[in-house]
Amino acid sequence: MFTEEDVKFYLAELALALSHLHGLGIVYRDLKPENILLDEQGHIKLTDFGLSKESVFDDSSKTYSFCGTVEYMAPEVVNRKGHGTASDWWSYGVLMFEMLTGSLPFQGSTRKETMHQILKAKLAMPQFLSADAQSLLRALFKRNPGNRLGSGPNGIAELKVHSFFASIAWDDLLHRRFQPPFKPVCSRADDTFYFDNEYTNRTPQDSPCMPPSATANELFRGFSYVAPLLLTQQQQNQQSGPGEDDADSIDANDGDAAAAIAVKNVCRLRGVKTSPFLTDYELKEQLGCGSFSECRRCVHRVSGESCAVKIIDCAKRDPREEVEILLRFSEHSNIVSLYDVYASAGKVYLVMEMLWGGELLDKILRQKFFSEREASAVLDVVCRTISYLHSQGVVHRDLKPSNLVYASEDGSPESLRVCDFGFAKQLRADNGLLMTPCYTASFVAPEVLKLQGYSAACDVWSAGVLLYTMLAGQTPYAHGPADPAEEILNRIETGSVELEGGNWESVSPAAKDLVRRMLHVDPSQRITAAQVLQHTWVAHRSALPMFRLAVRQEAGQMLGAMRATFAAVNSTSTGAGNSGRGGAGRQAAQVPALQSVAASDLAKRRGKSKPKVSTEV
Repeated sequence: MFTEEDVKFYLAELALALSHLHGLGIVYRDLKPENILLDEQGHIKLTDFGLSKESVFDDSSKTYSFCGTVEYMAPEVVNRKGHGTASDWWSYGVLMFEMLTGSLPFQGSTRKETMHQILKAKLAMPQFLSADAQSLLRALFKRNPGNRLGSGPNGIAELKVHSFFASIAWDDLLHRRFQPPFKPVCSRADDTFYFDNEYTNRTPQDSPCMPPSATANELFRGFSYVAPLLLTQQQQNQQSGPGEDDADSIDANDGDAAAAIAVKNVCRLRGVKTSPFLTDYELKEQLGCGSFSECRRCVHRVSGESCAVKIIDCAKRDPREEVEILLRFSEHSNIVSLYDVYASAGKVYLVMEMLWGGELLDKILRQKFFSEREASAVLDVVCRTISYLHSQGVVHRDLKPSNLVYASEDGSPESLRVCDFGFAKQLRADNGLLMTPCYTASFVAPEVLKLQGYSAACDVWSAGVLLYTMLAGQTPYAHGPADPAEEILNRIETGSVELEGGNWESVSPAAKDLVRRMLHVDPSQRITAAQVLQHTWVAHRSALPMFRLAVRQEAGQMLGAMRATFAAVNSTSTGAGNSGRGGAGRQAAQVPALQSVAASDLAKRRGKSKPKVSTEV
C-alpha cells in the first residue's frame, strides 16, 4: 500500500508513458506492477513489451488477441470483441486500486470466476479512499471502452484535468523536476539489491539468433573488447558468496549455534563472500577493539592496498543489520566505504576504506584552537550525513566522536566519515519492508514513529555534544573521566548547559542558540538534523567570525570526559532496549517493570465482584 500522494506521483508518470505509446499507435496490454521498475533516481520505467501491439490508432484498427494477466484485463479483452488503447486505461485503474488498497478489485478463486467478475461484478469502493480517488477509479472502471476516461478524442488531457491530479504540474513532471517519493540506493551500475533472488540466481541464457555463417568469425578477427568497469565487477561477482545452499553448509564448521545462525543470515545478503578472508587479505596491526569486534589494518595480497577490517564475533552479536545498512548506504561521500564482506567460521569481516586522518576529537586536541567557521563546516558535514540517513529511515544511535574519522591527513571537513554502524537501525514495517519516507507517515504505528523520533533526536543530541565541545573547548556534562555515571545523567536530565564564561564570551549568539536547540532535554522539541542545516549559523557560514577558540581541557581529561558521557548514556539505554541509545538521558529509555496479571486493577476489581461462597459468609 502507498499513500495517495505517492500513488498520484507514480500514476502521473505512468500516464505520460502510456500516452506516449498510444500516440505511436501502440497498445501496451500487460500493465501490472512487475513490469514497472524504478531507475536510480526513483522515476518509473515501463518494461516488457512482449505483448504490445502496434498500428492501433482508432476503433477501426482493433486487435483481438486474448493476452495479458487476467486480473488486469479489460472487459473488452476478456469477451474478445476487440480492443484498443482504452484497454490500457482499465489496467491503469486496476493498478491504482491495488496501490491504494493493497488488493485487486476483481479476483476470484479461478480464472473463470475472475473473468466473470470483470464482466459482471459491481466494484466495492473502499470508503477510506478520498472522494477524488474514488471519482477517478469510477471513471476508469467503465465497462464500455468509449466511456472510459482517457479513451476519448482528447486522450490524456481528460485525465490531466481530473481533480485527483490537481496538484501535479505536468510539464515539470515530464522534465523530471519532481522529487520522487522514494530513491533507491544503488551502489554500482549492475546493482541487483532490489531484485528477488528467485530471478537473479537463474543461469543467464543468450537470446536466440540466426546461426552464423562459416566465415562470420572473419569479420571480428583480432578484435576483443570488454568494458573495464564490467570486467572488474564481474570478477568481484565471481568471488561473491553463493546462495542459501552454501550458507547452510557453514553450520558444520561453526561450533556455536548463535554464531552459525548469524553467519547464515549475513550470507543471504548479496555480495557477501564465504571464502576465507585470509585468502585475499593479510592481517596487520590492531587499530581498535570493542565489546563485539576488533578493527585491524589489512593489506590486499594482490593490489597491496591497505584497508581497515572490522572483525565481528557472531557468537556475541548478529551483524546482519550493520552489513545490510553499509551495503545500501556506504556509497555516500561521508559514510565509510565498504569494499568487501566475508563470512566464515563464526566471524564476519567488513573490509572498509582506511581512514588515515584520525578521529575528529584528536584533531581538535592537536590543533588546540578551533574557530566558529571551522566548527560550522564540521557540523554541516555531520548533520548532512545523519539527515540523509534519517530521510532513509536509518538512525545511527552511536554517534560519538570516536565514530567520526577523517579519511585524509589534511583534515578537511569533506573528508569526514561516519563509522561504526553496529548499533544503527533501519525502521521497518510489520511486514518487514524497509520504511522509507514514502511509507513512514501513514503506515507505521504511532508508537513506532515515536520510537523513531526518539532515536533520530538522539543522533542530533550527540552532534550537539560535539558542537558544544568544539566551541567551549570542554565537554558539557562531564568534567573528567572519573565522574560517576549517575552524576552525569543528572546533569543531562536537568537540561541546563553552561553558555557563559570562558570561550562563550567570544561565541556568537547564533551558535549559542543552535547549541540550546540541539541539546534540548525533550526529544520532541529538539531540532532535527535537516533543521540544523537550515539554521543561520550553518547556512551562512561565510559570515561567521574566524576568531580562534582555545581548547580549555587537557587532552586526557577531555577524551576521558567524552567517553564517560557516552558510556553513561549508553548504559541506561542498554537496559531498556535500543530505543534510547546515543540519546539524552533516561527519558526515552526507561521501560516500566512488568508485574503479574493479578496485580492489575482489572484483576483486583474482578476479584472483588465475584460472589462469595457460603463458607466465606
